[in-house]
Amino acid sequence: MPRSSSALRLTLLYLLLAGLWIFLADYLLRSLAVAPEHLEKLQLLRRLAFVGITALALYLILRAHERRQGRQQRELHHHNERLRQATAVFEATQEGVLVTDPQMRIIHVNPAFTRITGYSEDEVLGKTPRLLKSGRHDTSFYREVWRTIEQNHVWTGEIWNRRKDGEIYPQWQCIRAIHDEAGHTSHYVAVFSDISAIKRSQRELDYLAHHDPLSGLPNRLLFLDRVEHALEHGRLRQHGGAVMLLDLDHFKYVNESFSHNVGDQMLKEAGQRLRQHLRGGTTLARLGGDEFALLCEDCQSPAQAAALAERLLEVLHQPFHVNGKPLVIGASIGISLYPRDANSVDQLMRNADSALFKAKSEGRKTFAFYRQELTEQSRQRLELDMALRRALELGELRVHFQPIIDLGSGQRVGAEALVRWQHPHRGLVPPGEFIPLAEEMGLISLLDTWVLEQSCRQLCAWPHLGFIAVNISSRLFCRGELDTQVAQILERTGADPQRLELEITESAVMDDPDAALDLMRRLRQLGVRLSIDDFGTGYSSLTRLKVMPVHKLKIDQSFVSGLAHDSADLAIARSVITLGHSLGLKVLAEGIEQPEQAELLRQLGCDLGQGYLFGRPQPAVDWPSAAA
Repeated sequence: MPRSSSALRLTLLYLLLAGLWIFLADYLLRSLAVAPEHLEKLQLLRRLAFVGITALALYLILRAHERRQGRQQRELHHHNERLRQATAVFEATQEGVLVTDPQMRIIHVNPAFTRITGYSEDEVLGKTPRLLKSGRHDTSFYREVWRTIEQNHVWTGEIWNRRKDGEIYPQWQCIRAIHDEAGHTSHYVAVFSDISAIKRSQRELDYLAHHDPLSGLPNRLLFLDRVEHALEHGRLRQHGGAVMLLDLDHFKYVNESFSHNVGDQMLKEAGQRLRQHLRGGTTLARLGGDEFALLCEDCQSPAQAAALAERLLEVLHQPFHVNGKPLVIGASIGISLYPRDANSVDQLMRNADSALFKAKSEGRKTFAFYRQELTEQSRQRLELDMALRRALELGELRVHFQPIIDLGSGQRVGAEALVRWQHPHRGLVPPGEFIPLAEEMGLISLLDTWVLEQSCRQLCAWPHLGFIAVNISSRLFCRGELDTQVAQILERTGADPQRLELEITESAVMDDPDAALDLMRRLRQLGVRLSIDDFGTGYSSLTRLKVMPVHKLKIDQSFVSGLAHDSADLAIARSVITLGHSLGLKVLAEGIEQPEQAELLRQLGCDLGQGYLFGRPQPAVDWPSAAA
């Protein structure tokens, strides 16, 4: 249409100019007074001039047309060449290309698309790219992508898609909106590349940057980062831990006497041994050479850190086999506690290093705390722990019985079983010294079970005593197997279950009230009696208390000691007694040492009492009247 309009305009212009030429030339010739014989010559010249001018104009027009045609052909050739190049690039590029129409229907893909996604062209034509969604991105992610495309006409970023075989993989993708001459979107083009290999390389580089290549353990960089995180976590939760530096003793002689390959194998085996004997909450790292480091986030006390160090020393003291021969090298450990010793990573590491030097100076194959007094204290506790374990095996433990009195009649109605330790060298070890240790070292359950069985046997020996009460630790109670153990002990000893009373601490019940209630019901089915020990110290729920199958509340001695002069203790004792009686429960007060305390409790209506006023804990042989 544009070319026809141009030709028409040129034709009209030619007619106009030709007409003007003829008219003006004739008019000019007539206006001149020219002889007839000359007029004919001028007419001939006019015609020749017209022909010449016309020929020249035609030549110029044709020449311009030829140039335009040549330019258009060159442009067409160039365009076709660019199309061929684009097609070659489209077909040969390693990036996947996806072209859609404005309605997001796929109209073209390249071979790389098929190679990356696994879908052939026939399988995706006419469908939408939703076919490739991985499900890892939510609606808001895609909404943000299309908002960016609408604003900027392009979006570039990382996206996870799914191959035909179901594998989810990462892409780096560029989506561009293509517009026509009117500014409307005509196509969308997505160009993407599979970056799985890049991601894998990044993970490998990150691993190499933070792990020791020989042992596979975290290196110094990662270890210090975790220590810093542990310190911050400890500050927020007011939670402590320990950092240990472990050095293999005389390791340099292994390299000198054998080879570095042998030394490397020993280091790998040492790391494996240590890792096998560590629990959760502990980070083991190799800092370099023969030095290892441990971050123990669950070491709440020096005794726990010392026990762990002792185990690790024992593990590394086992022989390493080199060329078929056993080789013993051992190790030294330095321990620094946080936040007790330090609140910064640098100071904590320096303290542990100083403690390690101290351990080496003391003859190696040992551990040392940063503070000497902790070292001595922990060693004593370790010795006490080992002695307590031997005491269980060698029969050094004893059960003493403290009388329980009916405050109304003054008669002895029962006894509480209390464990004592008769050490062969130290004599009678105070319970306040070894009971906390037994709880910390996990021995309290063994002690409770042993005391329970001894008490049941004593019940059989004292047929006229009303009952014997036995303390049950939180650890044993929370294991949920107490009813089975009690049933087995009752069967072995033949004791009357109705004469056995189990004292359960209020805090143990409140740790998991539902599980505690279920266990208490199972115990009551056995026939044993239950009491809540240290009542008033554990924030019991009265709603739960009224459904607990207990028959007694025990007022903690901390409330009894101030009865005579502390109105608050008196009010608490009165409230507990009133509460117990309103629920149909007996009430027992412990720690009674003065007659005034006993009298006040009697006036308040307390049923039972025990304490030094009525008798100290004694061995069974000192209870002659109990069998009467």
